[in-house]
Amino acid sequence: MDTLSQQVTETLRTWILHGRLTPGTRVEEVPIAETLKVSRTPVRAALAALAMEGLIDHQPKKGYLVRAFALEDILAAYEVRSVLEGLACRRFAALGVDDATAALLRDCLRTGDEILAKGQLLLDDLAPYQQMNVTLHNALMQGARNPWVVRFGAQAQAVPFASDRIMLWHDHGVILRSHDDHHRIVQAVIDGDAARAEQLMREHVYYAGILLRDNYQRLLDERSRDGAATALTAAAPSSTATSSSAP
Repeated sequence: MDTLSQQVTETLRTWILHGRLTPGTRVEEVPIAETLKVSRTPVRAALAALAMEGLIDHQPKKGYLVRAFALEDILAAYEVRSVLEGLACRRFAALGVDDATAALLRDCLRTGDEILAKGQLLLDDLAPYQQMNVTLHNALMQGARNPWVVRFGAQAQAVPFASDRIMLWHDHGVILRSHDDHHRIVQAVIDGDAARAEQLMREHVYYAGILLRDNYQRLLDERSRDGAATALTAAAPSSTATSSSAP
């Protein structure tokens, strides 16, 4: 897949994960191409890729529709994430952490510390904290040096509400606990403690799934109030590059 097709794919994936395209929405080539100011060719490739990921379904005479995921599907994705990300941390710890990645991980920890040191969750801090979270988790996954772990981990992340881009940004104590997990996970990986690194990450992702389960209806209600279902004819984003911030 060429670079432009990848960018369109990531943009559409983000729209689905963040609720801009809601379940049952018809996704058509022409409106998307016009909105993103690209030709239909990369859009066609993007739709095929998203269908392979299971985010959209192709139905006769209807075209592509955004797939609906039940809560059970989302929790199953968290279960897969916990296993794969735990395995990634185990392998990373066993294989060793290079200086550049160790510095990146510590920088992520500092960013989270600075945000949480304010003692409250500010809306302006949501996007930078999310970006930190995505960067940290991606670095740990890449550290496995196993393309299949990375690939299947990305597929599990592609399930709406199961992504590390989604934040329950309303309880400082919950986010603080999560970031404390980050500190322990990173330290175990850097120390080469493979078993501890795996267990900590599995518990970290498992707990995120429990939080999602307990707050699922609240998230759905918030998306409904915010009018997340944006028409494809809305103004195009500044570029096809994705934003990591949740709605």
